[in-house]
Formats: sequence, structure tokens, C-alpha cells
Amino acid sequence: MKSLRLRLFAILIAATGIVWLAGVVWIFAGSRAEVEQVLDTRLQEAARMVASLASGFESLPGKSAPAAIAQLGSYERQLSCQIWSLDGRMVAKSSGAPDQQLSSTADGFSDRTIDGETWRVFTVEDASHNLRVMVGDRLSLRERLVADLIKGLMLPALLIAPLLGAAIWASVGQGLRPLRRMAQDLGAREPDDMRHVETDREPVEVRPLAMALNGLLTRVEAARRHEREVTAFAAHELRTPLAGLKTQAQVALAAEDPKVVRGALEQIVAAVDRSTRLVRQLLTIAKLDADLADAPRSRVEVGPLLSEIVEGTPKNAGTIVTIEASARDLVVDTNADCLQLALRNLHENAVQHTREGHIVWTAHSNRLLVEDEGPGIAPDEIDKLGNRFFRGRSRSPIGSGLGLAIVKLALAKIGAEFTISNRTGRSGAKSELTFPVRT
Repeated sequence: MKSLRLRLFAILIAATGIVWLAGVVWIFAGSRAEVEQVLDTRLQEAARMVASLASGFESLPGKSAPAAIAQLGSYERQLSCQIWSLDGRMVAKSSGAPDQQLSSTADGFSDRTIDGETWRVFTVEDASHNLRVMVGDRLSLRERLVADLIKGLMLPALLIAPLLGAAIWASVGQGLRPLRRMAQDLGAREPDDMRHVETDREPVEVRPLAMALNGLLTRVEAARRHEREVTAFAAHELRTPLAGLKTQAQVALAAEDPKVVRGALEQIVAAVDRSTRLVRQLLTIAKLDADLADAPRSRVEVGPLLSEIVEGTPKNAGTIVTIEASARDLVVDTNADCLQLALRNLHENAVQHTREGHIVWTAHSNRLLVEDEGPGIAPDEIDKLGNRFFRGRSRSPIGSGLGLAIVKLALAKIGAEFTISNRTGRSGAKSELTFPVRT
């Protein structure tokens, strides 16, 4: 059933029907017990009354039952009465009583089947007058009385059932109005309208849906904003090297001096390297943004990974890279691909800012550190590092401002923390990675 309104209507109708049926069963059982108790009491009263009247007759043979029986109410007119002597002779009976003895019990209640009809009988024995009075009624009569009572209760209920169904249908529709209002509000919006749905006026049951929808709208807006930023900045960053490529190519074509041609070609190679690195970083950013699943973990040896990165990264002639034994021996439980992305971009960032000097990788417990001897970071720019395309005042010629953003994204996927600060007492920056688990 695809309609929520129909589903709620069916559930409420079924629940109402079950409660109604249970009430009918309960009323039937209770009414039957009450009716039997009342009718048994009336049997006792009628039998004792007939016995008291019959004891006043001096001669009973040939007489009919006392006229008082005919004067009883509507139910009592359905009673059957027999008066027997104690020696087994029928003295008198009512017009509807059978010829057979209603009960063989000397005194009290009993049930007996006569000609396929079950009777409920109360017997009163008067030994002083040699009489036994039996008053009984048919059990089918009692069942009919209970059935008439239930019919009297069910008939109004059946007449009310359509009104109850209409009331439930209207109530369900009224209860679902907040959802329809929310759907109408969202349907009337423009495609770029990411305003939050109002939650204050929504019912408590609908509020979690509205809050979850607001969270989704926030994430969609953030994704769109990131996409616009990446597109805008990528276009801006690619425009410069492409323009430089064209300019240097024109210079190489127009120049006749071999030194000028070689210089132009070197500039072309540098521009191509910068463009290649920028494209690779943009693809990495897009991959990390799109991959929402948790990265699988395994035991990763940091030493071989760092050695591969250091050997594959070009550096200036005056730059020395050292991997301390503590970093070579570090083993962490993490995702190798994300860790490699973070370490490569950290190392490239350190190489770009260190023209001459040392780059040192060290480890302490579950922390991995890299220190360079570059110009350092302006204090007012430390909090902005890691923002996409932010390069700062001490930018490198070939940087694009995406390296540290990739580091933060990659480390966030493996649950590691990243901090960057200036070194104490000397120039340069210090980057620190803290892993949640160390093996």
C-alpha cells in the first residue's frame, strides 16, 4: 500500500474493529452471565411463589396450576410449571409445560433435556404438604434474550460505522496536513533555493523529518558551493599557466637565439608541471569529496611509504630530506591510500617552501611530524591553512593552495588529526599527524 493515508486509515479501522469485536465478546460474556443469574433468581422466586400458593389448596387433583402463574410478566409467561406429589403423581402443570417430569432433583437447580429441548429447572420440595414444585424455562429462550441484547447494541454501532469511517478518514487527512504543507513548500521552490524548512511550527512527529531534510539541504548547498569554488578557482589557476604556455611558445617560435629558445622551453616545462600538479590535485579533491564510505584499514609501515614519496619528489639542490629511525619504524593501523595522499602532499608542500635547508621526518608514539626550514607561516594565516586555494603570503611559484586541503580531507577519512604551526626558535613550519590507533 503506497498511500500513507490509506495505510493509516486501514490500521485505524482494523484497530477499531478489533477493539469493537473484543467489546462485543466481553459484553456478550458478561451479559450472558448476568442474564443467567437474573433468570435463575426469577426461577427461584417463581417456584417458591407457586409452592406457597399450592400449599393453600385443600384438594389439588384435577386442578390447573395456580392462576398466579398466568398473571406474571412477559418473561414469566414463558415459564413452565409442574406440581408433583412426593409419591410420583403429577398434581398440576402450566399450559406450556411438558408431560414428562422437568427434573429428577429433589431440590435446587438442574438441567434436563426433554424431546431435544434443554430446560433449566428449579425445584422446591414441601414435605409437609407432600408437594414438589418445578419451575423451568428453555435455554434457547435465554440464548434468544442474550442475542436480542447484542443485536440491540450492534445495530446502532453498524449504523454509526460509516460515520466513524468518515471521521477517521478526515482525521487522518487532517493529521497529514503538515506533510502536505511541507511538500507544497518544497515543490514551489526554485532549484537553487536551499532555505531550511521551518521546524518550529511542525508537530513533534514531523520535526525529525524536517531536521533531517534541513541537514540534507545543508550538505547539498555545501557540495554545490564547493563545486562552484573548485570550478571558479580551477579556471582561474589554469588560466595563468595556459597563458604562460602560449606566451613562451610564441617566444620560442619568434626567437633565433638558442639560449632564448631554451629558456622559453624550460618555462613551458615548468608551466606544464604546474598544470599537471593542479589537475592531479583537483582530481584528488573530487575523489575524496565523492567517496563517502569509510576507508578500509590495515597495518601500514610508514618508513617504506615515506621513502617512496621522498625518492619520487623532485627537490632543490640545496634541500636535504632526512627520515629518522622513529619514522621509519612507525607502523599504524590505517588506510594506505589516504595516508599516502596526505604524506605526499605534506612532503611536496615542505619541498616547495624549502629552497635550502633540511626537511626532517620524525615520529613520537602515534604522532608523525615533518619539519622544514622554509619562511614559516604568518600568524594571522595559520587558521586559514587547509582552505581550498588559499596560498598565503609565503606562496611558492608552482603552488595552487590545494595541497593542505587534500591533507585534511585524507586524514579526516582515516580519523587522524592534523595541525600545522611555526617552529620554535628558528624559521620553518612543523606539521603533525596524530593517528587514533598505533600497532
